Amino acid sequence: PKHKKECKKRAAELYDEILFKQPESNHLGDCPICCLPLPIGLEKSVLMSCCSKYICGGCDYANKKREHEGKLHFKCPFCRKAMPKNDEENNEQLMKRIEANDPVAMCQMGGKMYKKGDFKAAFEYLTRAAVLGNVQAHFQLSCLYREGKCVDKDEKRALHHAEQAAIGGHPLARHNLAFLEWKNGHYVRAAKHFIIAANMGYDISLKALKNMYRDGLVSRRMTLHQLFAPIRLPLKQRKVHRGRRQTQFIAWQME
Repeated sequence: PKHKKECKKRAAELYDEILFKQPESNHLGDCPICCLPLPIGLEKSVLMSCCSKYICGGCDYANKKREHEGKLHFKCPFCRKAMPKNDEENNEQLMKRIEANDPVAMCQMGGKMYKKGDFKAAFEYLTRAAVLGNVQAHFQLSCLYREGKCVDKDEKRALHHAEQAAIGGHPLARHNLAFLEWKNGHYVRAAKHFIIAANMGYDISLKALKNMYRDGLVSRRMTLHQLFAPIRLPLKQRKVHRGRRQTQFIAWQME
């Protein structure tokens, strides 16, 4: 049809609106105990195998301190189930969550299978988790497809999973997309990705953005307007930007 090109152009514009929208929070969401945003560094949160909930380090410490001082049995601070005593019990709880179609548990098991060298099982678990909408699984799959580990290299699928992870609030996936756009010479799109990741507290993206401004690849007006846009967001959306500056993001890598 005559309007085929216009339809494709409009579809691309609508997709970019979704892709470049500032997420309300990162992919980990809020701590279910204190209801504060979880830090983007996974080492500052604890994943409970019994309920597949991420608990912030502060709530986990407070719960353990209370139980230690009161000489109580250690229980999950969210679901109150007894904590596993060994790796075998931990795996049993994880498999129960997988049987209940929990995408977080599937992603976690995919990581364990990968470290054990069972790449086929790891890919299957991560794929199932990604289908159910797990952002971390999308990010890991993008790494697998980009590097060709346990699967054939596929740039299109790697890009798809990276974009889905970025839309879901994964700062490292957003950072990777920015460098891909930078490599292809799309400096405005790269700057937008860097700005979104920086607003989520990913300082490495902020440093990359400074380098773009220093090299004249992005205007100062655009940088300031985009970077401080969260100040004008509704109060509900501002919570993700409070005290979220991190000097380093340590994510589980496929290595």
